Order: sequence, then structure tokens, then C-alpha cells
Amino acid sequence: MISTSPPSALRGAFLGFCVVAAVPAYGQAAGEKEGGVQFSVDATTRARLEVIGGQFRPGAAADDAFVSFRTTVAAKAELGPVALGGEIVDARGYGQRDGSSVRTGEVNALEPIQAYVAYRASDAFAKGATATVTGGRFALDIGSSRLVSRTDFPNTVQSYLGGLVDWRSKGKDRVVAFWAKPFSTLPDSVADIEDNKFELDRAGGNITFFGASALAAKALGNVSAEIYGYRLAEDDRGTRATRNRHLVTTGLRLRRAPAKGKFDFEGEAAWQSGTARATTAASDVRDLDVRAGFTHLEAGWTAPKGWTPRVSAMFDYASGDGRDAGTYGRFDSLFGARRADFGPNGLYGPVGRSNLISPGVRLEAKPSKRLDLMASVRGLWLAQATDSFASTGVRDRNGVSGRHAGTQVEARVRRWLVPERLRIELGGAWLAKGRFLEVAPNAPATGDTRYGHLDLAASF
Repeated sequence: MISTSPPSALRGAFLGFCVVAAVPAYGQAAGEKEGGVQFSVDATTRARLEVIGGQFRPGAAADDAFVSFRTTVAAKAELGPVALGGEIVDARGYGQRDGSSVRTGEVNALEPIQAYVAYRASDAFAKGATATVTGGRFALDIGSSRLVSRTDFPNTVQSYLGGLVDWRSKGKDRVVAFWAKPFSTLPDSVADIEDNKFELDRAGGNITFFGASALAAKALGNVSAEIYGYRLAEDDRGTRATRNRHLVTTGLRLRRAPAKGKFDFEGEAAWQSGTARATTAASDVRDLDVRAGFTHLEAGWTAPKGWTPRVSAMFDYASGDGRDAGTYGRFDSLFGARRADFGPNGLYGPVGRSNLISPGVRLEAKPSKRLDLMASVRGLWLAQATDSFASTGVRDRNGVSGRHAGTQVEARVRRWLVPERLRIELGGAWLAKGRFLEVAPNAPATGDTRYGHLDLAASF
């Protein structure tokens, strides 16, 4: 067990909650004007307990527990069409075992993830439309969030240094274009993460990310259509080894949003091309041709009355790397989120958008304005038997362990203790391992994976 004394853990918790507790005193001016300037302040804090048993990751602790705290404070000053904004996220954690899977996705102490200036033009190219030009450090969330997302379940937030143009019409059409340098979360060593050490993140001089997305909100009646294209280019620099990815990702998404008493659907597909190397090793200098893709299909129906349950069926496919020595087929999900489709991350998170074939069903219900429920079950298979399965790191290079990875069952309940202010969430997942996760050469002999989390989140 990592040596973390109770006083140290309590200090971390105390810091997070005290920062937020102090905000309302300043936040009394939120939305008020002073000298023609309108100020706003928003803050959140979240405490979470996670436990996992029957680890699926090779080389990680078979059983683990982790207590984390995340505090966010965002402020904005607006003077007419010009806005100055900033946000700080403090993400810390305690109590994980030696060999824990906890990394930079959960710990990033006192990081200013946003610091930007923005200009908003009204009636831009159409009556009622706005165009916002932003420069500086910012977070991004585009479309379905499957490739570019501001993640919520993990403690930390991906941010970027660069420029962004965001156009929105009165009818909710949207066009986004950006050019940016993604930040790498620091510190990234296991020892520093365990100690919750402070170090400012660094915008990667060796990586560039840019692209655009266009959404037509009513392309076909109540069906929206989105097209997008993203470019990621990275190279080795200094002590940071990379896979030298030079990827172009293009995609299309069609969606009819859920509504009471109606059927809904969503379909998204993306194709990835370019070059990449198989590993980050300095000796690996061979550029492979990338041919990869993913597909998400979903259809559902929402009852018109009562608990308004929504029943849906979904299917996900993401390519894996095959036996062709000259090509690389594993889909790269860039900076996307996994929670909505594949279950919780944190100590858990075996399912990801790589080397995956997964049908499933989901039930969602809202018994009251304060309470919502969700349960889902997914079958899990490998798209390529010779590649590692999804996000587990388990691999059989000879492909003799089969393709059945198992079955995942997930459930979640959330309740507002104070409407829009304080919410509690209880969730869990069970991964019934299939043959592949049991007999692959590096699969841990730990039995089925059990996971649970308890969150308490407050907004100010």
C-alpha cells in the first residue's frame, strides 16, 4: 500500500472543499455588471470512492481502492463582445495500492486548464447567428464527443493551446474550426502522481492537432447531420517518445434525438488514414500505412409517460491491427471520451474504441426530476485476434486465444439531494471475462472484474 498518512489525505480533501466553499462569497457578483463589465464565476467539487477486484490489466494490482477529489473554478469577464476567461482544475487522489493503474487521467494538481480571450460577433453571416473567435488555452468538446471531448468521469481535463472559431446559427447549426497544441499532463511519473505533486502541464511542441466540424441541426426533418475532419501530427522530441502518428480522421454522424413517445437513432462512422509506427521505441523507425475505422449504431424508444423509460440497442465496431506487416489497423480515438458508450473509466475502463466488436442493450429511466437510473449489458469480441483487446493491454500475437473477450454489465443510479446543487451517484460494473481475457499469454489470472464507485458532487 502506498504510504499516505490520514492527515495528508485530509489536507487534500480540505483544500478542494475549502477552495469551492470560498467561491460563493465572490460569486455573489456572478452575472452582475460593474463599470460595464459583466462577471461570472462557476465552481464544482466532487469526491469519489472507487474499488476494483479481479483486475483485467496485465501487471497492475489485482485489487485496488482509490479516493479522489476534483475541484473546478471557472471565471469570465465580459465587456461587450470581448471576454476574458480562465479555469483551474485541482485533481488529487489517495490510497491506491502499489502497482495501481492510477495515472495522469486521475491526478493533476492545481492546473489552469483554460486562460483565453474571445471575441463574439452577432448576426455573423446570418440573422441571429453568432461567431466566436477564441485564442489561448481552452478545452474542446465537439459533436458526439467520441473523438474530441471534455471528459467528465475522469478527474483531469484535456486542454489545448491555439485558436478556435465557433459559429452557431439561431437554428442550432454549428461550424467549428481549430488549430492547437495539446497539453501533456504533468507530472507523469508514478512516484509524483502518488505524491500529488504540482507541475504545470506542457503544450507539446512535437504534436499538432487541427480540424473542423459542420453540423446541420435539421438536415432531414428532425435528423441532424455532422461531417468532420481532424489532423494529428506528432514526432519524437527530447525525452518524449511517440509513435510518430500522422493521422487524418474523417467522419459522418446522423442523429435523431430521443423524445417522449418517439423512436430515435444515431449512426456515426469514421475512417482513419496516414502513417504511424507500431511502438514508441527509439529503434522503431518504420512508418506503417494506417487503415482504420470505427462505427457506432444505436436505436431507441422512449415511453411517453410515467418513468419515461428509454430502451435502446447499440452496436460498436472499431478496427484492430492485423497480420499485415506493412499496415497499421488499430483505430485511434484521438482525444475522445468513452464513458457514455462503454462505462466508467478511472480504476475501470476495459472497453475502448479500438479492436472491438460489441453489441448491447441499455435501459434508462427517470422516476422523478431528482432521480435517474441506467442499466446496460454488452457482449465483447475482438475485431482482430492478434491485437490487444480494446483498452485492456491483453494481447495474443499468435491469435490462438480466440476473439471472445466477455460480457460487461453496468448499472448506475443518480439522485439530486439538493436540485441542481448537490448530487450523489452510485455505480458499478461486472466484467465476466471470456476465453480471450482468461487464456491470452499476458492475461492476469484474477477471475471476473468487479468495480464500484460512489460520487458526491456539488455545484456553485
